[in-house]
Amino acid sequence: MEVNNTQDCTIDHNIHQMLSPVIYILVFVVGLPANCLSLYYAYLQVKVKNELGIYLCNLTIADLLYIFSLPFWLQYVLQHDNWTYNELLCKICGILLYENIYISVGFLCCISIDRYLALVHPFRFQQCRTMKAAIVVSTVIWTKEMVTCWLVFKHGEVTKDSESHLVCFEHYPIKNWEHNINFYRFTAGFLFPFCLLIFSYYGILRVVRKSHGTQKKRKIQIKRLVSSTILIFLICFGPYHVLLLIRSLFEKSCEFAARIFNIYHFSLLLTTFNCVADPILYCFSSENTYQDFAKIGGSCLKCLRCIPTENKESYPLNTPETRKKDNEQADLNTGLVK
Repeated sequence: MEVNNTQDCTIDHNIHQMLSPVIYILVFVVGLPANCLSLYYAYLQVKVKNELGIYLCNLTIADLLYIFSLPFWLQYVLQHDNWTYNELLCKICGILLYENIYISVGFLCCISIDRYLALVHPFRFQQCRTMKAAIVVSTVIWTKEMVTCWLVFKHGEVTKDSESHLVCFEHYPIKNWEHNINFYRFTAGFLFPFCLLIFSYYGILRVVRKSHGTQKKRKIQIKRLVSSTILIFLICFGPYHVLLLIRSLFEKSCEFAARIFNIYHFSLLLTTFNCVADPILYCFSSENTYQDFAKIGGSCLKCLRCIPTENKESYPLNTPETRKKDNEQADLNTGLVK
């Protein structure tokens, strides 16, 4: 394994020993079953030829891939940021971290644009809302991010710090080649998608506000869902990309790297919560999905003979025929799941 020496930077890694293990364990324990359930419901959408299911499947797969890398990151931080595996595995884990951030951003944008076209232009862009179009867009997103990751990780990713620990995926201060990559991440990976998200959901809210056939309860649910999506996007991805930009602009010395280390890595931990936020937002913001969870829970309780359960009304997943008959209502019921 080729190891590059960093400058003689002394960085306090205590945040990794105190906070990171708690976050990684929490996200793994909660995120793994939640994303498995989310993947199942996304599969049901695909099964009834709903293009939204394609985006949801890809989003969930990106989350699960990163979740599977968390045990390696957990061992890494518990050993005081000392990578004991080979450099290839370091690159793989780094790629999974990056693809979780930017593929998640990409598919969140796809979902918001798909819902915007469904509500604002239900008949004008139907060719863009097909299974084939969703597969093509998904392939483009994955290919783009894999190429970007290859450009980032073609450099050596294991370096030796001042304590002779093998550090994975970090350089203090950042290298010259990282500046342009970081500017690209901020603009193309965060700022532009965020603008698309705002534009799409503004159009959706405007249509919902003018709709007289939509129930007040449904309008409130949609407004909360849109607000939650934007808030989660800002909390999970905003701080990290702002600090990434600050590092690229001002980090030219070890002193600056040491001062910003804790807050930067805290923002990086916030991106991990995306793996939990995605399925929770999807599963519990859609009324028909919530009813499905209630039925599953009721069946489990009945099997365990804990309490008697009553049959509750269930909301079937929308089919393409239902969407064609009533675009607005169908999309309000199942479309805004992110």
